Amino acid sequence: MDYQYELLDQRTAYHGFLRMLVYRLRHQLYAGGWSPVLERDCLERGEVVAVLPYDPEQDQVVLIEQFRIGAVHGSGHAWLWEIIAGEIGRGETPEQVAYREALEEANCRLTTLVPIAQYFVSPGSSAERVHLFCGRVDSDGLGGVHGLANEHEDIRVEVVSRQQALADVAAGRIQTSPALIALQWLALQGDELRRQWLGIDW
Repeated sequence: MDYQYELLDQRTAYHGFLRMLVYRLRHQLYAGGWSPVLERDCLERGEVVAVLPYDPEQDQVVLIEQFRIGAVHGSGHAWLWEIIAGEIGRGETPEQVAYREALEEANCRLTTLVPIAQYFVSPGSSAERVHLFCGRVDSDGLGGVHGLANEHEDIRVEVVSRQQALADVAAGRIQTSPALIALQWLALQGDELRRQWLGIDW
């Protein structure tokens, strides 16, 4: 069945760095008929790109660490390990954003992109959707602190082995969803990806 919803009204409750909209709507029910009129808050973040840079020659990945306000409460540590990410601007494709953000956040030049997934971060309260990629990179010389000063970015870049990154996932040291999903994908697809990119017949 092609379920339907009816949007009755929407208003902006807050507009700063992020935008919060309040919707009034109703939707069809699995049992038949329609729901009552519901009011739902939704954080409008839009479309985002995240990319895991991977060096198949060295079997290494590029990770970044930065301060995150969402981790101030509960985690005990507000600096999180992540992968490169950024918002899609007007007229940009997800691929263009991946290449741009890799340069801005890690001084990292990607040569090939492989799509991993598209997913909603938390659709019960947010419209944010992530376009997730793995990007080929030469990791020699990468590292240090990068980011755009006009965006107040203070990003530490580190190159680690694929094995170490997966150990960090298993130990709970990596706690951001794009990094977790991308690294778990690499755990499954990394050998095949190396074979394709390096032209190796195992």
